Amino acid sequence: MKIYHKELANGRWNELTFFEQMANIGSEVERTINWRNKNIKYSQQAFERALELLSFTIDDSKNKKRLKELTRVYEVLVDYFAFENQYGSSDKLWQNYFFAFNWAARVTNKVGN
Repeated sequence: MKIYHKELANGRWNELTFFEQMANIGSEVERTINWRNKNIKYSQQAFERALELLSFTIDDSKNKKRLKELTRVYEVLVDYFAFENQYGSSDKLWQNYFFAFNWAARVTNKVGN
């Protein structure tokens, strides 16, 4: 698979909080959803970027207690966007799931400043 985020792959990703990581993944998932019926190439690229970021998050040692959830998210995302959606996911489910991380990232950044 092509590496889209070379700078993040070199360790910068691990500097982000878990909430920031998940919010960024959510942005790529949202792009995947938005482009799916308009431009399959852009949708596919956004999906690949989301999986790449999720892989970085799985590999980040600070997230080892969340490994089960992260690997399940990876599995269910691939099922939804690339296979038969055996888990019964929906666009709305993914938007709601990642919205919570976006909100948490914003709240924790405001508190931290």
